[in-house]
Amino acid sequence: MPILKHIARLLPALLLLAAAPTRAQTMQGDWPCKQVRVPEIALGGVWTGPSLDKERQAWRGDAAVADLIAHIAPRRTPLEEGERLIAEFAKGAGANRRERLTLLFAGLYERLNDERREVVVGLDRFGRRLKEMADKTRQETQGFFDLQNQKPPDPEAIKKAAETMQWRVRLFDEQRKMVTYVCESPALIEQRFGALARAVIAAMEQ
Repeated sequence: MPILKHIARLLPALLLLAAAPTRAQTMQGDWPCKQVRVPEIALGGVWTGPSLDKERQAWRGDAAVADLIAHIAPRRTPLEEGERLIAEFAKGAGANRRERLTLLFAGLYERLNDERREVVVGLDRFGRRLKEMADKTRQETQGFFDLQNQKPPDPEAIKKAAETMQWRVRLFDEQRKMVTYVCESPALIEQRFGALARAVIAAMEQ
């Protein structure tokens, strides 16, 4: 049967995929990425000023700051536009320039750090699903072998098991191929925060 020949070609790769978790999963539980799991953006890597605890709570109370953050934080807004809007905001901040830019910095951190944290939690869920799929694939692989070894064999049952395995392998492989792409998301968010944060700090120093 052609489908059985196809499954036979897939089985070696399937067993490797299902039997061995990635190095990162082994080291970090459900985490599916090769990157180290870091749940939050390190604020100290960008900000060297005083504590931002008060500003991290207060920025939503400044309507202009909150509106600007809502516009420039999403990745659909080009960085160049975000940097330009930060510069314009700084020019119009008046005597409270540094205070309001500090609010802007703190708000950007809160917004993008929350987004990154949600992505990390989502990646944990994704990793758990991959493990569950691997376990299910192992079970179905063993069931397929058991059917093949039955005496006398049941061709119809073998065909159905082969079709199920073919679907399972395809789905599992598609999910695994997504890992590289989705694991880039935390870094992309952190890079965006870094670029916008540097623009705010540059405006403070002018």
